[in-house]
Amino acid sequence: MKKIEAIIRLTQFDKVRDALADIGVNFFTLIDVKGYGLQKGQKMVYRGSVYGSEYIARLQIDILTTDHKVAEIVKTITQSARTGEIGDGKITVLSVDNVTRIRTGEIGESAI
Repeated sequence: MKKIEAIIRLTQFDKVRDALADIGVNFFTLIDVKGYGLQKGQKMVYRGSVYGSEYIARLQIDILTTDHKVAEIVKTITQSARTGEIGDGKITVLSVDNVTRIRTGEIGESAI
């Protein structure tokens, strides 16, 4: 089993969500995150004044999946989240030792 963590632009979320649904991934966790990277912050305009922020708002999508679906999910996220600009995000894949579904007590892949 694997956990896929994808950090993406807020503006790309709808495209990523729809693309994941097209391949049968309908369950994930969504987290608002802030980061710092090559973009070096972001400028915002509020009531005519420019404000700087050294952190950039992003979304993190966490997906638990079986080993054989990882490549398809990563490819789908990469294709749907890409703008070609600095700050498109990162995808990490982590090994998961165990998953337990609280409601039923199912353990392992059947709990995903």
